[in-house]
Amino acid sequence: MLGLSFALTSGPAEAQKKKEEVPTSTPKSSWVKLCDKGTLTAKDKDGKELKKEVNICHTLAERIDANSGIVIVSAGLNQVKVDAEEKQIFRLILPLGVVLPVGVGVTFFPQDLWAKVEKNEKLAKEDEPKLKQVKMGFLFCNVVGCHIEAEAKDELVNYLKTSAGFVVTTANMPGIRVDLRVPLAGFNDALKGPATDTKKFAEARERLMKDIAERRQQLFEEYKKQQEDLNKMQPNVAPKAPATPPKK
Repeated sequence: MLGLSFALTSGPAEAQKKKEEVPTSTPKSSWVKLCDKGTLTAKDKDGKELKKEVNICHTLAERIDANSGIVIVSAGLNQVKVDAEEKQIFRLILPLGVVLPVGVGVTFFPQDLWAKVEKNEKLAKEDEPKLKQVKMGFLFCNVVGCHIEAEAKDELVNYLKTSAGFVVTTANMPGIRVDLRVPLAGFNDALKGPATDTKKFAEARERLMKDIAERRQQLFEEYKKQQEDLNKMQPNVAPKAPATPPKK
């Protein structure tokens, strides 16, 4: 079964139902592994052409707003292997409108504390030593969103593998703090498991976005009709004649 799943933050029951119809390899997991391979052509110091095999795998999860289709947060671990050399990159993408100088804080939570986060319970002071924190800066912004990347060394990869979830903290343009939760349930299974068919993943995502767009249009039409019905119920009030200017 293909590991196709998308995490919707909230929205109408119809959109949620469509989300659940997308097959997943891990219950309650939105993590998926996508891989690609190719050839890198370069030249050595003598100008001789060299060809190297490149393998790229991206284990990622997305939180998508069920009402607008906007990706609220995209998180993933990139594994880039060129011949025998491998590099890992932890990547985040946030929507436009964040305060770039503030940067991003990523806090990793163990299972017991993540349960508190999901219940919106306040953490005790003695819980703080159990948290693992990473500070990251924005790399660039484009139409997709604002990108954050950091080399994923052993310590960071271990955080991803052993934590129950993490919270991405930044600030929006008015300077208001924003906390975005990313559960890590299913991350390890996706990371070590087989890659998902990229084409089928793209098709499933396209269907989801189409469903959201159709639902938005439906809600707009319903709102428009309600406004029209409300206007019909209002008494007809003739417009007031303009005041006659006083005679000089």
